[in-house]
Amino acid sequence: MSVGRTHYAAELNEQMVGQTVTVAGWVHRRRDHGGLVFVDLRDRTGLVQIVSEPGQPGFDAVERVRAEYVMGVTGTVRPRPDGMVNADLASGAVEIVPESVTVYSEAKTPPFNVGDASQVDELLRLKYRYLDLRRPELTANLMLRDRSLMAIRRFFHEHGFLDVETPSLARSTPEGARDFLVPSRTQPGQFFALPQSPQIFKQLLMVAGIDRYYQIAKVFRDEDLRADRQPEFTQIDVETSFMDRESILSLMEEMLRSLFHEVLGVTLEPFPRMTWRDAMRLYGSDKPDLRAGPPLATLTEAARTLPWTVLSEAANVVGVVMPSYQPSRKELDQWVETAKSLGANGLVWIVRSDDGTMRSSASKWLGEDGMGRLAEAAGVKPGDTLLMVAGAGWAPNQVAGQIRLTHARESGRIEPGWRFLWVTEFPLFEWSEEEGRLTSAHHPFTMPHPEDIDRLASDPASVRSEAYDVVLNGTELASGSLRIYQQDLQARIFAVLGLSDEEIQAKFGFLLDAFQYGAPPHGGIAFGLDRLLMLMAGAESIRDVIAFPKTARGTDPLMNAPSPVDDAQLRDVHLSIRK
Repeated sequence: MSVGRTHYAAELNEQMVGQTVTVAGWVHRRRDHGGLVFVDLRDRTGLVQIVSEPGQPGFDAVERVRAEYVMGVTGTVRPRPDGMVNADLASGAVEIVPESVTVYSEAKTPPFNVGDASQVDELLRLKYRYLDLRRPELTANLMLRDRSLMAIRRFFHEHGFLDVETPSLARSTPEGARDFLVPSRTQPGQFFALPQSPQIFKQLLMVAGIDRYYQIAKVFRDEDLRADRQPEFTQIDVETSFMDRESILSLMEEMLRSLFHEVLGVTLEPFPRMTWRDAMRLYGSDKPDLRAGPPLATLTEAARTLPWTVLSEAANVVGVVMPSYQPSRKELDQWVETAKSLGANGLVWIVRSDDGTMRSSASKWLGEDGMGRLAEAAGVKPGDTLLMVAGAGWAPNQVAGQIRLTHARESGRIEPGWRFLWVTEFPLFEWSEEEGRLTSAHHPFTMPHPEDIDRLASDPASVRSEAYDVVLNGTELASGSLRIYQQDLQARIFAVLGLSDEEIQAKFGFLLDAFQYGAPPHGGIAFGLDRLLMLMAGAESIRDVIAFPKTARGTDPLMNAPSPVDDAQLRDVHLSIRK
């Protein structure tokens, strides 16, 4: 049956009083006030109130509907009575008096209240995701996603980028997360892999001369999950030729600034830049949250002159300044246990009272002079507390960085707003304890920093890369890099990674072959769209901005997936299940 809807709920307002309209949707709430029946009708834009009384057209239908029935109403718009205006609704100044009512379908009692499912177990909500998506909050998130995608596509189109689709069935590559494998029916014993990234294809597009590429790409990674990770997710994938690092960063920053202005009405400040080494030194993290108070204090040099060897002989001493914080002894003991749980051997604290006097867990060894030197080096003011961690390498910074974040969250001191940051010059390689060798910190196609290329053979662990991340409020939004485009340099990187000539040819020969036919200088970046939207929506998890997400265990309770397949299907792809 044709509905002939003329308006959505949010379109109705006082300027439409007296007009005849047709609306359609789900019964959000029904109220019977002694014969006068009120129905809040919900569509994806919001609610509109329907008012009917005995003797009026459609009253019998309005009287019998219940929550989540689907109905259409044609009627006259009239102003709500004085004192009954709902300022929280776009249509809150008007209501509809029916002339005709159609009940399109009835509904069972839902397993949870669609109007307020915030306290309902998430597994139940995912099982009935089509009901969960009726919640205004989730509907708003999907609408935000739509507006954002439109803004992103418009930006790239206006800047000369081509939207090019890349394959969803590709070759398995050894670097990165585990692949989702797809067995081949026509090639027994052979497998495709679902793409973890369009990385190789977009580099080949650069060789092909498609010098500005973007794609809203679905990608797949078989890895452990968490609040901001799913087995399948969406990337804003970008690659450019003949642009240096600064040009790429500036253009991508412009894209984000344009997106936030168009979709959220927010004008972003210019993004600061920070090297990976400075991020680790100042925040103990390569994705620092700039909202969580002052950076870490480097106290190694100040500690060198102290009489206490625990600090004076430590390779690295790092401090967390907690402004205007006077903890109890019990709280200080809890911070010590927190530091130990994060891997530190212990923690030294100094509390400076409002009158300037100091006390410390190590006052016996530091004395007034030692406490004063450390407090001065850290910038501790009266009323502040200083927590210190000592050790080797970056470990003290990482522990101190976690303490800084924990304190800011627990004390409600996370500053409001949007704090973006570019982190640059990541290490090119990192050591894998599991594999006992150097692996790519980013991916094996990342360009080494030009000042460090000479150390590839002699000291590869010290080589910086031309990689960069954009971070928002402590969450990594995107990773990118300039790419290697010379065949000989790419082969040197593969050699550092321990790949033999045979392995290189078997796994990446097609890419190296392509480089022989004229590869331009190129670089790119990939944004985690779901993470970006999660932050824009103020959501707790990326599951809240994905229409049909998986659980934290990577399952789909709606379709009961993954699921077994029958023996005939397994035989088709030449597989059997090992019992």
